[in-house]
Amino acid sequence: MDSTFLRFASLLLLLSLASSANPNSDNNSLVYKKCANQTFTTLSTKSQVQQQTLSSFFQQLASHSSQSKFYKHAEASGDNNEAGISGLFQCRQDISNEECHTCVKTLRNLSNALCKESVSARVQLHGCYVHYELDGVDSNPSSHRLMQKTCGKDLANGVGAGFEKMRAAAFAALESGVADGGGFCQTSYEAVQVMAQCVGGLGGCVCGECVSRAVQTAEEECGGAVSGQIYLEECFLSYSYHPDGIPADDHPHDRENKGGGNGGNGGNGGNGKKVAIVVGGAAALVFAFIFLLFVRSWSKKEDDD
Repeated sequence: MDSTFLRFASLLLLLSLASSANPNSDNNSLVYKKCANQTFTTLSTKSQVQQQTLSSFFQQLASHSSQSKFYKHAEASGDNNEAGISGLFQCRQDISNEECHTCVKTLRNLSNALCKESVSARVQLHGCYVHYELDGVDSNPSSHRLMQKTCGKDLANGVGAGFEKMRAAAFAALESGVADGGGFCQTSYEAVQVMAQCVGGLGGCVCGECVSRAVQTAEEECGGAVSGQIYLEECFLSYSYHPDGIPADDHPHDRENKGGGNGGNGGNGGNGKKVAIVVGGAAALVFAFIFLLFVRSWSKKEDDD
């Protein structure tokens, strides 16, 4: 009984520490995955060599993710008779370098677990994504191809026609701003907040076209939904409706640094919320730990009697 209790107590403490160490875990949650049906084994008798090449590819991505939010890399195979692997990672521009690094490391683990030996894969988390393919594999890319959509509740009838007008105005500001913002734009119009980002290196006009297509897709696919995320091959878009006002820590004009979002009052407010969540979770675990101590003491007393 003592060893079981100690193991369970240790698990509670580890969970508490993990919650404190990673308050931004939503960035690392899975949105979607696309794994090719073909595997290294089906294309080659030296799949182990290509697995090692893929591992080296991810190591390169992880090493650059603490300094950059977009990086393309081609990893040559250690065997001259085997194809190399090419790909990229990209983080959302509004997260910090540290959050980006953590997100890309999570990508590496998830990609290995979800896609295993796939010759090409794309894994999208909330804060970042990775795309890779074995050289010579025809993945048929299309910048306007819909990869994933997520639409919130359709409350348009409840919020009135004003919502769709606000969303249309926010989308218009987004389309004009993304081309001038280096492929990233976060803005708002009244109670609607929008964000869009194109794959790094995409030209302003091409990026604008991709975001325009994402806007059209959002209107067609999500209808009157008050929130939505649209992921195309080379850009993504998200929008949300805040009838009580956009939270200060999410307002683009309250950010001194779009890359990290840590400056200004908005950043401090966000950190305050995260700390409150972490402290609340840790307190619950501590309470559970104390309760287990009480149960153990009571059980021991019963045994002695």
